[in-house]
Amino acid sequence: MNMTEPTAGISGSLEQSPERAPLIVAEKVNKHFGAFHVIKDVSTSFYQGEVAVIIGASGSGKSTFLRMLNRLESHDSGRIVIDGIELNADLKHIDAVRREVGMVFQSFNLFPHLTVLDNITLAPRRVRKLSRAQANEAAMALLAKVGLSAHVHKYPHQLSGGQQQRVAIARSLAMQPKVMLFDEPTSALDPEMIKEVLDVMKDLARSGMTMIVVTHEMGFAREVSDRVIFFEAGQILEEAPPEAFFGNTRNERIRAFLGQIAN
Repeated sequence: MNMTEPTAGISGSLEQSPERAPLIVAEKVNKHFGAFHVIKDVSTSFYQGEVAVIIGASGSGKSTFLRMLNRLESHDSGRIVIDGIELNADLKHIDAVRREVGMVFQSFNLFPHLTVLDNITLAPRRVRKLSRAQANEAAMALLAKVGLSAHVHKYPHQLSGGQQQRVAIARSLAMQPKVMLFDEPTSALDPEMIKEVLDVMKDLARSGMTMIVVTHEMGFAREVSDRVIFFEAGQILEEAPPEAFFGNTRNERIRAFLGQIAN
C-alpha cells in the first residue's frame, strides 16, 4: 500500500459552509436504555469526504450513537437524516440507508462457512443484483486494495485477526457505500495486527471516503481526522480539528482524558 506523509489530516480540510449540504444530520437525538439516558440531545453533522473520529471514555455513548446512524439502535427522539432520508421505523427507509452506509465492528462478523471471496460477494449479488462474475471482479480488486489477494479462497478461521478485519472492510466496501462507520475496529486485535488495519483505513481516507470512526487510537485521530468529537456522559463535550483538539483544548475533562491515554 502506498503511504505518504500527511500534513494536517489525510482527507484534507473541509469547509463546512451553510451552502454545503451535510451528508448526515443528527438533531437533538436522545436514547434511553431503561432508566439510563445514554444519548442526550446530541446534534451534529457530517460532510461528504470528511473523516470524523469519535473518542471518549467507555460508557460515554459514542458507540451507541454510531450504531444509531444505521438503525442498529433506534433513537427515542430527535431526527437522524442520511443523504436526505430520515432514519426512522420505516423499513424502506432503513433498507435504503443501509445500502449506502457500511459498518465495520469490533468483532469481524464474517460467515465462517464461506470463503473470503464468498463473504465479500454475497451482499452485492443479493442486494445490488450483480452477477457472480461482476461481484467476483469487484471483490478481487478490493482484496488487492487491502493486501489479501493471496487469501481469496481461504476461510475466516485460516486468517489472523488483522486479516479478518481487512476482509470485513472489503466486504463493506463491496456494497459501494457513501459512508463507512467503524466501531473500534482495532480493539479486538493483537498489537502487532493493529497497524495493518489502520494502514487500510488511512488509504481509505486518502481515497475520499466519508468515514466516522469510534476509536481509542489517538495517533490515528491526530493523523487522519478532519474533526475529533469527544463524547462525555452521552453528550458532545467538544468537537474540533485535531490540531486544536489535541494541542489547544481548554477543557479540563478532555485534558485529563488525554493525559490518561498518554500514560
